[in-house]
Amino acid sequence: MTAALQAQDLAKKYGRRWALRDCTLDIPAGRVVGLVGPNGAGKSTLLKLASGQLAPTSGTVTVLGGPPADPAQLSRIGFVAQDTPTYAGLTVADHLRLGARLNPRWDSALARERIDRLGLDPGRKAGRLSGGERAQLALTLGLAKRPELLILDEPVAALDPLARRDFLRGLMEATAEHELSVLLSSHLVSDLERTCDHLIVLTDSRVRLAGEVDELLATHHRLTGPRRDPGRLPADQHVVSARHTDRQSTLIVRTGGPILDPAWSVGRLTMEDLVLAYMEQAAPAPAPVPAARPALAVLR
Repeated sequence: MTAALQAQDLAKKYGRRWALRDCTLDIPAGRVVGLVGPNGAGKSTLLKLASGQLAPTSGTVTVLGGPPADPAQLSRIGFVAQDTPTYAGLTVADHLRLGARLNPRWDSALARERIDRLGLDPGRKAGRLSGGERAQLALTLGLAKRPELLILDEPVAALDPLARRDFLRGLMEATAEHELSVLLSSHLVSDLERTCDHLIVLTDSRVRLAGEVDELLATHHRLTGPRRDPGRLPADQHVVSARHTDRQSTLIVRTGGPILDPAWSVGRLTMEDLVLAYMEQAAPAPAPVPAARPALAVLR
């Protein structure tokens, strides 16, 4: 099966500042991938490189087996930008007609059925929709392209909890029904925990962690015990983070083998624990990211 995304030494530089560097990834198709990291870590840059909106400074990226900027690939990639782009002066129906004109794989029946199920008035202008309704319209446009890979850049960041829940529920239903690969960027780890089976953590413009969620959780542990120098741990136990009091050490380690030292109390991690452990490493100053392409990039 063709990989959803492969990157080798991928990098993007704006002036003197690296927004992304040394990025090597191999994401299998059919996964729902969560992309997380602090502001300025390079998440939006990676997504724009993956959707063909930016060209790399160095390295390579392929999506669904080909270069993402290739016109033949664009119809296979859906993109929903951070501000869930829609045209305020166009009606819901106008957006669907525009999508049909711009996309050779457009599924009119899917778009109409989804708009009806959501209860969106086709004659209502997008500027008069709520934030949640605009997000659902943008998702509908992305899905009706019938992409093989759907890329979403912080699509629920501005939504209230109820609208966010409804958006993610609709996304997961569509993913299962249409067998999509999904790359979802979010600051909200709880959302990723409910939806993702593959995880990428970016910090300081580099990939710090990537892999299947179950495997990552199985190979990371919280160790609590008498205060100890982390450098004295066995070589196969990589220390991700360390906290110490006068008497106690709490470490998060990555290891492929069992923890045999009886002095340690071994605990399991949640995805949030795992993400925060890697994000606690030094964060960079925010890197400038060019504005997205015209508002209906989701439709191209």
